[in-house]
Amino acid sequence: MMPFAGIDIGSTMTKVVIADEQEKILASHIGPTGAEHRHLALKVMDDTLRSLAHSRAAGVGGVVSSSTYGKSTSASPPPDRLGITPKAEGNDIVKEITLENLDFIVATGYGRINVPFADKQITEITCHARGIRSLFPSARIIIDIGGQDSKGIKLDADGKVANFVMNDKCAAGTGRFLEVISETLGINLTDMGDLALSADGIVQISNTCTVFAEHEVTSRLAEGAGVAEIVAGLHEAIASRVVNMTRHLGIEKDVVVTGGGAKNKGLIRAIAGKVGFDVLTPPEPFITGALGAALVGKDFYNRGIRPAREREKKEVTFFT
Repeated sequence: MMPFAGIDIGSTMTKVVIADEQEKILASHIGPTGAEHRHLALKVMDDTLRSLAHSRAAGVGGVVSSSTYGKSTSASPPPDRLGITPKAEGNDIVKEITLENLDFIVATGYGRINVPFADKQITEITCHARGIRSLFPSARIIIDIGGQDSKGIKLDADGKVANFVMNDKCAAGTGRFLEVISETLGINLTDMGDLALSADGIVQISNTCTVFAEHEVTSRLAEGAGVAEIVAGLHEAIASRVVNMTRHLGIEKDVVVTGGGAKNKGLIRAIAGKVGFDVLTPPEPFITGALGAALVGKDFYNRGIRPAREREKKEVTFFT
């Protein structure tokens, strides 16, 4: 088996994926991004290797885990659509996968330059495209809604990046926008999608600027509007923002939505309504960039490119 690793340090979350030469995910891990990117990268990679080791020892297939402030908890593995491998053939494989013998490691995301053990640093646009190409070969448009930015990516017939647009100047059309408004409304962020789906109507929200939207939401509440209807209107406003941004690329099937926004059913429905057809979402939309990074590493390796130096590892003792 030839393992490849991708690490995606985003503005709010850091993700690691280990995949094999068949593009099957062996393990992944998600943790919050902190100020110390270098230390965090090492910690999350260590947690991923440990999760893989424990799952293999237990006879489990691929594993997706997450951590909150360093405490790791296992979650159910995503469906086989993500390419999760079946039960390992014995436990020898567990002992073989360490930081040192990962065949290639690629870092991506905002903090990619702060990953000392990475063999290459690649932009998140390229990595998202590569990950989605593996999961959805028919994809032509990617809409990625992250915590601090949103982006649209146009893919050609070969699944390569043809063009892209990005909003990273303000919180409009991002997870941060919904987070702030959820606090204003006094509801849980994770409940907003279902709340939007339960609405009897839509209260139009004209502002996607977070500051002005907060004021508008407060005004609508004072006028007697229902919370569910306001939340539905917020989802419509975000969907309009990201779809209008992406229209510059030329929207066509299939459209795949990734990032934390893809876990919000209300937002997915709103986006589908704006594009005029159903959109696709990966089983685990947080890790597509990290998956793509791992697969870019596989592509480098297959072209005969090898790590140029011994990998640095500091502050963390890795699983052996």
